[in-house]
Amino acid sequence: MSLNALTLLAAESSESTISPYLVGGIVLVFMMSLLLALMSVGGGREHS
Repeated sequence: MSLNALTLLAAESSESTISPYLVGGIVLVFMMSLLLALMSVGGGREHS
């Protein structure tokens, strides 16, 4: 099956999909929480 046929098939079966903005928001919150965890764990050690 070619890529064009798969694209048309995916476009025709447009069911209820998750909003890209919702996915982006969830990923942003996840990455910010990982950054805060990294800063809180690694913040108390001095460099030699």
